[in-house]
Amino acid sequence: MDSEFELKVSDLSRSIEKDGKTVKVEIYGDGAGKWILEIVDEHGNSTVWDDQFSTEQDALNEAISAVEQEGIDCFIGPVSGIEQ
Repeated sequence: MDSEFELKVSDLSRSIEKDGKTVKVEIYGDGAGKWILEIVDEHGNSTVWDDQFSTEQDALNEAISAVEQEGIDCFIGPVSGIEQ
């Protein structure tokens, strides 16, 4: 019996590029009708929203708006374990 919950990845998940930099927008269904938003940078750093969204489109709209308003650099963290 497998009672483990698996997140459903939205078809709206995608990469966003701005100012020559790219982040991945990951949108996951929580199994209870809500959607979780995460932005992951090229180094594996992750930003996850505390609030969940009613629709996957709402989550995508929030990601696009956040990158536009705050700038893509807000979602890019340090390279872990690598000296620059």
